[in-house]
Amino acid sequence: MNHKLPSFWAEPGKYLDTTDRNTKDPLPPLATSIGWILQCGVVLSTLLIICGMLLIPTRPGGLSSQRVQNFPQTLHDVWVGLLMLRPQAIITSGLLVLIATPVVRVGASIFTFLKERDHKYVIITTIVLAILLCSIFLGQGSSGEAATALQFHFSFTRAILIFLGSLLAGLIGALVGLGGGIMVVPMLTIIFGFPISFAIGVSIISVIATSSGAAIAYVRDRLTNIRIGMFLELGTTLGAVSGAFVAGLLAPNLLGVIFGFILIISAVPLVFKIGEEFPQRVHNDRWATALHLASSYPDRTAGREVAYQVRRTPFGLAMMYLAGLISGLLGIGSGTFKVVAMDTIMSLPLKVSTTTSNLMIGVTAAASAGIYFSRGDIPPLVAGPVALGVLAGALLGARLLLYMSNRILRVIFVPVILISALEMILHGLGIGPF
Repeated sequence: MNHKLPSFWAEPGKYLDTTDRNTKDPLPPLATSIGWILQCGVVLSTLLIICGMLLIPTRPGGLSSQRVQNFPQTLHDVWVGLLMLRPQAIITSGLLVLIATPVVRVGASIFTFLKERDHKYVIITTIVLAILLCSIFLGQGSSGEAATALQFHFSFTRAILIFLGSLLAGLIGALVGLGGGIMVVPMLTIIFGFPISFAIGVSIISVIATSSGAAIAYVRDRLTNIRIGMFLELGTTLGAVSGAFVAGLLAPNLLGVIFGFILIISAVPLVFKIGEEFPQRVHNDRWATALHLASSYPDRTAGREVAYQVRRTPFGLAMMYLAGLISGLLGIGSGTFKVVAMDTIMSLPLKVSTTTSNLMIGVTAAASAGIYFSRGDIPPLVAGPVALGVLAGALLGARLLLYMSNRILRVIFVPVILISALEMILHGLGIGPF
């Protein structure tokens, strides 16, 4: 029966609450705890970054290229800088809070599952957290290219332009389940002339910002399937660690070309499904039944609660491992593969695929963020405006998605996936600054 949603669905609330807007029943404890962790992490990170940026003009030199290249690269340097109220250290602390948010979210989920006596997900989430922590603490990289050798122009005007460009990246990333890196890397390298090492490091921050910012609304509005996300994170985190270990043994450029063409081929089923609003004749497989993956979500465009089931779960998990492997090998986001796997293989509604991908990409990015930070590839004066812009764009995109149909999302997603594939192929062939 296609009935109208109650009037209290007309305007979403401005703040996170713990009530289901459709039934007025409390949201599940897991969704509530994840929502609050994400919101607290985003708010604290934003405040620290803004405070640091506001202090920059009060220091000699202002927003200069020399100041961009001189920033704390260890936790000790950050702590010393905070005690002396150095702007760069304050901004860096905000970025570290943002990086830590997905990790804390995974850890807190363990206690929620324990309270619910959901032992299967206690084990699953504990494994994900263990893999994540190992990748962070055991995967420290050596220092990267010397910042003093870099030549580029930076000013307050450029910082504003970076913020605006990042806002657009976060908006698109939130809508289609990507991290925004597909736009951030070319923007920083082509338009603003930053070295590729800085662009990739800042791109990792944009992925986490998109994930955390958009997921606040998606979790609250019951669009995200948290259990599917938790289960599939087994594949993405394990794949990311595997990719990092074998990156030095394989030819990542060749793999980038291969995976780019695979991505183009995988987009073909999406083209044939452009007119599809909801998956048809989908039934749970044994894994989905055992793991309680089936769920429902309120769809405003359809004006009803949409129930869905999940199939080919093992193949979806294998695809997630591949997505993580690509991320670890090539240092790029793999949200496109996550969405394709959930949409075409597991037959989830596209809104559920994109929102669940948004929740997951933050965890995958956090696994490698520590490496980029230790290498000195995350300059705070560049990453700060990017993080603020992406967060604002992600929050806006999360609001817009509620009013979009799955058909419109496919029309947006297919060109994005083709651009992403082209970027991977060019990167692999060494053509352009990607």
